[in-house]
Amino acid sequence: MDARAPDPRDRDLADYGEQYRKLPFEPLQAAYRRRLVLSRVRAHDPARLLEVGCAELPLFLDLPGREHVVVEPTEAFAARAREQAAGRPDVLVVPALLEDVGPGQVGGRFDLVVVSGLLHEVPDPVRLLGAARELCAPGGVVHVSVPNARSLHRLLAVAMGLAASPDEESATQRLLQQRTVYDEERLDDELRRCGLRVRERGSLLVKPFTHAQMQHLVDTGFLTTELLDGLDRLTAQLPGLGSEIWVDAEPVDA
Repeated sequence: MDARAPDPRDRDLADYGEQYRKLPFEPLQAAYRRRLVLSRVRAHDPARLLEVGCAELPLFLDLPGREHVVVEPTEAFAARAREQAAGRPDVLVVPALLEDVGPGQVGGRFDLVVVSGLLHEVPDPVRLLGAARELCAPGGVVHVSVPNARSLHRLLAVAMGLAASPDEESATQRLLQQRTVYDEERLDDELRRCGLRVRERGSLLVKPFTHAQMQHLVDTGFLTTELLDGLDRLTAQLPGLGSEIWVDAEPVDA
């Protein structure tokens, strides 16, 4: 029996980057995720910020004058981030897996560590969260967001008989090498296992349909910016139905 622990290097990151660029609706989903993260940055006002995985639009583009480190394992995304950081002495881009990075390589620990839209994609999420906790300064926060297994579009698929359970693997998950979706209990358990405690939580963008269906409705003009903004604000009344859930977690003192 192969007892080897999951290795983050087992993922085909080049293929992931290519498929990510082609995914329908993901740019809009990412925009609402980004809006949420930026609101958490404003809430915490960190002196030092670590962004784990930046894809094509690093947060530092909207955060001038703040010490900012990006750790990005996908070569194409890291190269683009380095180009975008040209002339920014406050920004450091490290092309690596977070699990391979220690405080000494990035100038110490951080007031805010952002692990947004990533945990469900890695083979060993607790190892990644442990690495994030190690890089979080005392009194700091780790921000995490993940796809919600109880998202409205997943519950609708079950009600229509298209899926046996809201946890069922989707075509998008297979395409992007994503291993799972989360409910609050699963996320909280993984956070506890690596010494993190939830301080605040919420969700973003109630998404009634799949990515492909949402993109079709955008393309036909039915889903306007006003409607999408309303679906995002709806999470204030229906936090359990958002397409992604998020937490701000703090290290538990040893």
